[in-house]
Amino acid sequence: MKAEIREVVIYSRQGCHLCEEAKAILISVGEEMDFHLEEVMIEQDQKLVEEYGLMVPVVLIDGKIHGFGRIIRERFISALRRS
Repeated sequence: MKAEIREVVIYSRQGCHLCEEAKAILISVGEEMDFHLEEVMIEQDQKLVEEYGLMVPVVLIDGKIHGFGRIIRERFISALRRS
């Protein structure tokens, strides 16, 4: 039985250095593990700005918040491996 592809979303915004660092980690891990990555720029949606404005980057795995701010590569990989 083939495992389902995990869905990873990163809420980000322009000029955010932590967002760029987190995105680089996600892309790097994506070279080793199979998941679908989507980046959402929160400035496009006022509701997202209100919800996540001070927390970006925010990373979700399959719709659940994995973490925000500084993303730890090993913790992200571990979370992806959990079912």
